[in-house]
Amino acid sequence: MKSITIAELTAREGTPLIDVREKDEFAAGHVPGAVNIPMSEIGNRLDELPAEAFDVICQAGGRSARVVQALEERGYDATNVEGGTGEWIALGNPVEKPSA
Repeated sequence: MKSITIAELTAREGTPLIDVREKDEFAAGHVPGAVNIPMSEIGNRLDELPAEAFDVICQAGGRSARVVQALEERGYDATNVEGGTGEWIALGNPVEKPSA
């Protein structure tokens, strides 16, 4: 399984980012530009995944690692983000929240 660090994620440009946390977690704050497809729904929403290579993030890296492993078995070019959104925020990176 391919993985990148938060530092590598901040340097990436143009790579889609899928956040597999639940909707309430995503709404509380996420990496700017991330698209929310919760782990619990991803099996029914495969048609929404990018055709090209993409990154997968969760809160700490565990859920996203499981999702990446399952997606790789289906032929997707997915990369796990180690440390997840928790580390992204801890390092002082910008966070998006939906406007009310």
